[in-house]
Amino acid sequence: MDENYAININFDLFMKIIMMIFKNLTEILSDNLTEPQKKLRKIALNCIEKAVISVKPEKLIKNSVQIKNNKLFIQNQVFNLEEYEKFYVIGGGKATAEMGFTIEHLLQEQNYNILDSAINIPEGLEISKEKNESSIHLNFASHPIPNEKGVYGVKKMLKIGKEATKNDLIICLISGGGSALLPYPKENISLEDLQTVNSLLLESGASIKEINAVRKHISEIKGGHLALKIFNSSKATLITLIISDVIGDPLDSIASGPTVPDTSTYKEAVEILKKYDLWENIPYSVISTLNQGLSNEDLETPRRDHPCFTKVHNFLIGSIKNAVNEVENFLQKENFHTEYFSENISGEAKEFGKELFYIIKKHRQATENKNGKQKSLIGSGELTVTIRGDGIGGRNQEMLLSFLNYITDKSIDFTFLIISANLDGIEGNSKAMGALIDNAVLNQVYNSDLNLAEYLRNNNSNSFFKRLGTELITGPTGCNVNDIVIILLEN
Repeated sequence: MDENYAININFDLFMKIIMMIFKNLTEILSDNLTEPQKKLRKIALNCIEKAVISVKPEKLIKNSVQIKNNKLFIQNQVFNLEEYEKFYVIGGGKATAEMGFTIEHLLQEQNYNILDSAINIPEGLEISKEKNESSIHLNFASHPIPNEKGVYGVKKMLKIGKEATKNDLIICLISGGGSALLPYPKENISLEDLQTVNSLLLESGASIKEINAVRKHISEIKGGHLALKIFNSSKATLITLIISDVIGDPLDSIASGPTVPDTSTYKEAVEILKKYDLWENIPYSVISTLNQGLSNEDLETPRRDHPCFTKVHNFLIGSIKNAVNEVENFLQKENFHTEYFSENISGEAKEFGKELFYIIKKHRQATENKNGKQKSLIGSGELTVTIRGDGIGGRNQEMLLSFLNYITDKSIDFTFLIISANLDGIEGNSKAMGALIDNAVLNQVYNSDLNLAEYLRNNNSNSFFKRLGTELITGPTGCNVNDIVIILLEN
């Protein structure tokens, strides 16, 4: 076969596969690029595509859950389905629609039917016509700021909890995004007040663990309270399947841990609000509720020894580690020496952007002596952005813009590419999942009059990358894990 013909076939195949993920591929693979630049970008895009596929909810469920001979196998535990009279499914998060469809399919294959269900998912998430015919009840709610539709869905879940009995099985599906998608404020706190607190926290620069510590103490279901309510109303067996989007995978932080014992306190929630100078700005109803909790220990979130957890089984079925393993295997086949340099990327996006230059510099020296292999660095975590401007952006895009701004006066005499993305498909207030930068982008910056510092000051990173043609547009992927950063360095 003619070599050029073979290359064209491979490229056409690549385009068909990647176009299913990326909607702006022609901009990213511009004709202005050299062939080596295009090749490196294709490898990076392949990495993101493989990362997304590896954490698809259906794949994660089937890796962890099996049903055969009337038994439900989840990791190392076995549940006899003949012991339960009725089956229910509840939950919320960005990945829970596909989780619900998969669980329904597994049960139906063994002639078990779900009596009732309620799952809160993000507005705008596309559901195929085939899945729309499912018996799973999907409730579209707002993210990242909760709305009334989210409250409606939670009330339906609690109604299911009351209808169930101690002989029934409730399967709860949880993924990242659940904190916003499962709103049910404590008595005397209005939805509007809850929205105000959420907005203030998201713009403050607080970590997700800190934000969720506050959320747990102004919610009727977070911080283990959903498990408590189901225990008090029915004592049904509760199995929770969880996909993590939190660094380190602490179950009590994922979606603010509605079925997990809690360790945070009212005192901690108040200290966090004061730490970020929010105490004076939050609604009085929230201050009053937190002060009541400070003075009455009985109002605290349920701890590990609480009897409500005796029939609760929580399982972590997926996280960013699944994606990292997939990307590592792919890059090794592409002749890259791979290194997972951090699973704890956190802090302010602007600051990490500067730090990343020195991480690359430190690791680059090892590139030349790895049997001719190229070097790849993989990191994961979740950065924060303290919003001061009114631009359009997201944490990965802001981090990459900060990196570019920092290195414009540095000597870059090596070939590099960095792609950083939120595998959900959308980040911040933009429609992008992240962005890509490389030597070609750096040259565009050098040859333009773009004011990078001004874009940064206005938190306007997406407008910057849209202008350069390297924002990553996929739309919602139905996944939800930590963000991933992939750095490719060539000899």
